[in-house]
Amino acid sequence: MGRGDLTNREWSLLEPHLPPSGGRGGRWNDHRTVVNGILFRVRTGVPWRDLPERYGSWKTVYERHRRWSADGTWDRILHAVQADADLAGWIDWSMVGVDSTSCRAHQHAAGARKTRPRVPKKRTTPRHHRPDEGLGRSRGGLTCKIHLAGEGGCRPMALLLTPGQWGDAPQLIEVLGRIRVPRPLGGRPRTRPEHVSGDKAYSSRRNRRYLRRRHIRHTIPEPKDQRANRRRRGKDGGRPTGFNPDHYRRRNEVERTINRLKNSRAVATRYDKRAYVFHGTVTLASIRLWLKR
Repeated sequence: MGRGDLTNREWSLLEPHLPPSGGRGGRWNDHRTVVNGILFRVRTGVPWRDLPERYGSWKTVYERHRRWSADGTWDRILHAVQADADLAGWIDWSMVGVDSTSCRAHQHAAGARKTRPRVPKKRTTPRHHRPDEGLGRSRGGLTCKIHLAGEGGCRPMALLLTPGQWGDAPQLIEVLGRIRVPRPLGGRPRTRPEHVSGDKAYSSRRNRRYLRRRHIRHTIPEPKDQRANRRRRGKDGGRPTGFNPDHYRRRNEVERTINRLKNSRAVATRYDKRAYVFHGTVTLASIRLWLKR
């Protein structure tokens, strides 16, 4: 077992949720070897062709990662691992923080083909495919933004990719809508945290109405311009928004979640041309955080 590879305990938690080996087309290479190869690339950010020989053919490792990113296998594994953690009582639903982070895009991330990609051997478009490939122009050049919701234990609950120049407030509803933790013992998946925290970038009447409609308590500070506009309108501006400083102190949890994710160099700097492949990269890094309890 090399540095950064899955431990026996982590493999025992991950193996039951992997697709079965074999089937039409021949037997697949060992899942553990290939997954360790993908994790090595996610952790170090090396080009696929430079993977160590102990992980086998780099083409096999890359194709496995691309296929599982396209058909949503990594997403299903993330939900399954979250369900195991929730069943054991290891998810802190008392506070879910929402935040975003910008990832500098390497020059190799640009130049994707304009044609729409396809899932291998299927006539469907990969999940999380974006026509803009999630790349945008900002002051730093080509950037990609990761919007995520993190629970109190500093682990990602859901994530979303957008171009780097997109704002944060319009993405809050979609990010929270992607929280979906199945219940293995029966019942609907859990989708609603007890409390949501965010910084001033997420303050909007639309977001607050959404949270109140779902009966989710929230702590989002109101910017000075919105506060002045509300006061200028008088009674038509509505009541002042509530704010609890003690709850807002826990916003550092989602920031620490982002820091743990960006310890993976392939997440901190985007090297993947396709948005759905980079989404799979970030999802796999999130799965690794859930395995490290």
